[in-house]
Amino acid sequence: MNVLFTGAAGHVGADAVARLVGRGAHVIALVHSRSEIIANNGRRVRPAEVVHGDVRAAGLGLDTDTVRRLAGQVDLIVHCAAVTDFGLPEHRYTELNVDGTAHALALARTWGCGFLYVSTAYVCGEYDGTFAEDQLDIGQRFGNDYERSKFRAEHLVRDSGLRWAIVRPGIVSGEYRTGHSREHKHIYQVLKLIVEGKLRTLPGHYGATLGLSPIGHVADTIAAAASGFADHVGHTFHAVGATPLSLRAISDVLAEYPSFRVADFVPPSTFRPDDLDDIERGYYQKVGRLYASYLSRRLDFDCTNTRDRLGLPAPATGAGYLRRIRDSCVRTGYLSRPEPSVAEVLAALQREGSRI
Repeated sequence: MNVLFTGAAGHVGADAVARLVGRGAHVIALVHSRSEIIANNGRRVRPAEVVHGDVRAAGLGLDTDTVRRLAGQVDLIVHCAAVTDFGLPEHRYTELNVDGTAHALALARTWGCGFLYVSTAYVCGEYDGTFAEDQLDIGQRFGNDYERSKFRAEHLVRDSGLRWAIVRPGIVSGEYRTGHSREHKHIYQVLKLIVEGKLRTLPGHYGATLGLSPIGHVADTIAAAASGFADHVGHTFHAVGATPLSLRAISDVLAEYPSFRVADFVPPSTFRPDDLDDIERGYYQKVGRLYASYLSRRLDFDCTNTRDRLGLPAPATGAGYLRRIRDSCVRTGYLSRPEPSVAEVLAALQREGSRI
């Protein structure tokens, strides 16, 4: 299989390219500025070819000779390129996530190839309950322009007339076994500000849940859907952990280190940013408010297609997984090293006593 992979140098893209190369695919990696493709484990990924482009431009910014050369060669476009940062101007999401998808679809139409789109499970918006893989329009409101842009892009894919499939990751997080992540975005930024005591009060419900997605599981899902694309046309696959993580569980795991601060979650109807002191209010306005809607949703993501069609059961992403993420962040220095826990102090005293 010959695959053109957009966003190949990104956090998710690099690992998915590595999986496809490992499966024997001939991967043409489209990158914007970075030429090196580095996987989450720090290893360099070596696709068959690297081309430079820009999804904001027609033809993905590829020159005419490259488009002509690849015509008839590419079996599938995997469109992973996107802006995922929160709080940007709306037009940035439109030009990169919506218009960029339109340009990738147009190229797939020109080449007559298949199209695998990497979306987000949070196209569900501010929804409570179980969100199924075949759902899209459910009358949802969106928590931010990023979610809305991916929703719009999914509509373009579904209405394209092409052979398509969609993979929807949740909140991309560290490797399942070790918790390691080479990037610390989104939930990581919030956790850091919480444990440092910079966000002490947030609007939310302790029963609210987050859908974490270990990066390896996301990459496996993309690679499996791409490799067997002909059998998966018209299907959507959630790449999300099996255990929604509640804010209560997050608080409990952080509290295992006494020196880590734990935020208080108060009902959104009673939360007032003006009640915060100047410093905390500043952190809330810059970071906390961007994620506030995620702290009130009680969500679960159905992963039946991913399990039954791709043979990839959703990994357990409960408290144990969060501990691995937490401890990896401590090892790498992203989170400051905590003071010993009560259990560790007692164990040390016991060991000392046994030597006397």
